[in-house]
Parts: sequence; structure tokens; C-alpha cells
Amino acid sequence: MKPERLSFPRTVGNTATVSDSEQTLLRRHAIDEMRKPDGIIRAHYASFNDWLQTVPPAQMKQKRDEAERLLRRLGITFAIYGESAGAERLIPFDLIPRIIPAKEWKILAAGLRQRVLALNAFLHDLYHGQEILKAGRIPAEMIFSNPQYRVEMQGINLPGGLYVHIAGLDVVHTGEGEFHILEDNLRTPSGVSYMLANRRMMTRLFPDLIRRHAIAPVEHYPELLLETLRSIAPAGVDEPTVALFTPGPYNSAYFEHTFLAQQMGIEVVEASDLFVRDNKVYMKTMEGPVRVDVLYRRIDEDFLDPLAFRSDSALGVPGLLSVYRAGGVTLTNAVGTGVADDKAIYAYVPEMIRFYLGKEPILKNVPTFQLRNPEERAYVLAHLSELVVKEVHGSGGYGMLIGPASSAKERDLFRQRILRNPESYIAQPTLSLSTCPTFVEQGIAPRHVDLRPFVLSGRTVHLVPGGLTRVALRDGSLVVNSSQGGGTKDTWVLEE
Repeated sequence: MKPERLSFPRTVGNTATVSDSEQTLLRRHAIDEMRKPDGIIRAHYASFNDWLQTVPPAQMKQKRDEAERLLRRLGITFAIYGESAGAERLIPFDLIPRIIPAKEWKILAAGLRQRVLALNAFLHDLYHGQEILKAGRIPAEMIFSNPQYRVEMQGINLPGGLYVHIAGLDVVHTGEGEFHILEDNLRTPSGVSYMLANRRMMTRLFPDLIRRHAIAPVEHYPELLLETLRSIAPAGVDEPTVALFTPGPYNSAYFEHTFLAQQMGIEVVEASDLFVRDNKVYMKTMEGPVRVDVLYRRIDEDFLDPLAFRSDSALGVPGLLSVYRAGGVTLTNAVGTGVADDKAIYAYVPEMIRFYLGKEPILKNVPTFQLRNPEERAYVLAHLSELVVKEVHGSGGYGMLIGPASSAKERDLFRQRILRNPESYIAQPTLSLSTCPTFVEQGIAPRHVDLRPFVLSGRTVHLVPGGLTRVALRDGSLVVNSSQGGGTKDTWVLEE
């Protein structure tokens, strides 16, 4: 498969430092979501802008301080791997919401549903008939050499034929009415608790502002999530018991685990709370063992079961995979979904949509070079200073080369890595992430953002309008990852 020809504006997708000349270039190409190129306020921001003009900076600063105190009191923090055990940080919360008009959300939502439908069809096919491989639409060697392809799942029938029950797709706004999917997060996507916390924070800080806008609600997400989890219980279970399976308090997203479980009214369990008996999974309670029908796992599958995967895992439950394969418990997301959110497989999602749904993709992919291909690798090595290079299995903004912001030494280091192990890397053109107004020390200024909407797939497909907007807080930076200093905003989808 040939990559699509590159015709993107030259900007950076995710970087820690950007030179002055590149910052100028970025601003020239990035769409400002609040203002048109002539400086006129866009219609969907008009009412908010009118309100903003009446609020003195001192009041905004006071509200920001109040928000920080509330976040600390509520314990809305996250841990960073590599830092000392137990070290936790606040994710900076920005007071200025991102506003998406109903017309744009309608297109986005349709595209997101379409994409997740195709990804689920792909995974079911991959672990059954493999028709897409037989048709030559995706190279078979890319699947069978992928460590995330789980032979243990071959031929296993799952409730509803579903593998991805909770998807977090990263979207960037790249031009007028134009969006690109940047990544498909299909294993244990996180961040939805911050979406909910941000709306609560805005409602608490600015109740009058919230009331004067027709904002689509997000507060019912936990209800939809629980409905989705219950709908995928094993056959014959009418009143399923659902529990959230966490690796424990040292996990970077532990706050989210406990928050979501509390909102759904289900138990948070660790490996020591669970055991397998008679091909069923039980959790220990004060009243005795209780059978668990659905485990919302927030633990990597390598650690799920020491008898099946990593034998040194102290986080898993011995025998869990055996029960799962026999249909005694549902795991979500399914074991083996990682093969579909691999950055190399990402390039083929448009082809999946055409193959399984017979339609053209509504949302665009970023053109992607497969560095396992000699011709494409040669092009990338000759243009490293212009491209973003990513590890196929990397995440969190780590393991990347941002060509336009890189030094010659960094490019040489990546060149050697690519030559040693080309199949572990892909490359993409740099993108012009949109900007939104953001309250920073200097006042209100544009900052780059992305969006992670969450798609729930059970008996039906659900989305709450919007998602988690992540914002790069430093001037010129495009680092939106919370682990690297990014913040978050409330996301308002306006109702029609």
C-alpha cells in the first residue's frame, strides 16, 4: 500500500521546544477556533466572548486559584512513571472552555462511530476468518509479526462480537471544517474522568455562564458506561455483576479508576480481591465470594494472568484467561485489541472502513510512511527534519522525533534507530493543530489543543458530546500530554 502523497502544511504535531521561526510558521497555519483570519469572533464563540469582556483579569486569576484548591481537595491528580513512587501532580485546568458548534460535532460523531464500527469488525475478522488478509487489503506479515496479536484469541466468540467497548480516539482540528484522526486508543484509554471533572468545575465556578449557553450534557457518561458494560455480560446472565479491575494505587490513572467506579456504583478490585474457581471469577466480599460477570480492566493484558502471559505478574489473576476463553467472564476491552491501535496498523483503518462498511471514511487519517518499506524509509531518512517519527508501540508523547524542532544530533540518533529496527517506526507529516483561547500568566492567549472523544460500544454505540480537550500551555508548544506538562479544558458542544 502506498502512502498518500504529502500535501500538509508544515507544522509540528507534538514537541517540547520550537524555534522562533517555527513558532511563527505554526501560528500562520494553525486555525484559531475562536477568531476568523480577519480577527472577527466566530459565531459559536460570540456569546462567550461577550461575557469574557466583562470579567476582569483579577477575577479570572481568583477563579483559577479556586479551581486549583478544589482539584487538590478532591484529589484529582495523576502519577508520572519514572518519578519517585507516589509522586502525584495536578493536571492544570484552564478556565476558558473549548466550544464546538453542533454542525461540526455532528460530522465528528458520525466519523467516530464509523471508525469504531470498522475497528470492531476488523478485530472480529482477524480472530476468525481473516478475510481482509485473504483479500490482500492489509499485509498479513504486519499482523502475525505484531506482538499485540494474541493467538490465544483465535476462534473465541465474544458477546456481540465486540472487542473494543471503550475507545478514546485522538482528533486534531487542522483547518476550516477539517479534522484528522491522530491515534486510536483501544486498550485502556484514559482521561474521561477529567472530562467529567472539568464540567463540574466550570459549573461550580461559573454557574451563570453555563446557564446562558445551550451546552450538550456529559454528566450521564457513567450511566452510559455502566449500561454498556452490563450489555456485554456472558450469555444467560440477566443481572450481571460488574467490577473495575485496577493494578492499584501506583498506576498513573488510579484516580480515574476509583472515580469511575464510584460514579457507576461498582467495586474497584485488585488481583488480591479476585480468584478463579469452577471456571468462574469471584471477588472476595465481607458476605462471602460474589461471582463477577464483567471486568472493566484498566490493566495491560500482559499482566492479566501469570499463567497465560507474564509469569512474573503480581497484578494478575491465575486462570483468568481460561475463564475468559470459556465465556465465564467478559473482559473489556477484549484481550488482543492492541493489534488494532498499533501505529503501523493505524494507516490501514480507512481501508478497513471501505472493506467492512463499504463506505468512504468520514474522518481523515494522517498520511503515514511505513518504515519497513525500503522506498518509504529512504524518503523519510532524507526528510527527517520535516517529519514526525513515532515508535509503533510508543505512547504519551514519548519515543518521538519532531523533525522541525530537532537538532542534528537527535536526527542522527533516530536515523540509527530506524536503520537498526525499521519496522518499529512510522513517520508522518507535521500537522497544524488548532488553537483555542487559554488563560495563562500573560492573560488570554491562543494555545494548541487536541480532543479525545470516547466511544462506547455495547448493545448500541454511545458518545457523549465532546470529550477531553488537552491543551499545550506554553507559548508555541504542541505538547498536550499531561505527562509532559499539558493541561485540560472543558469542552462545550453547543446544542442546535
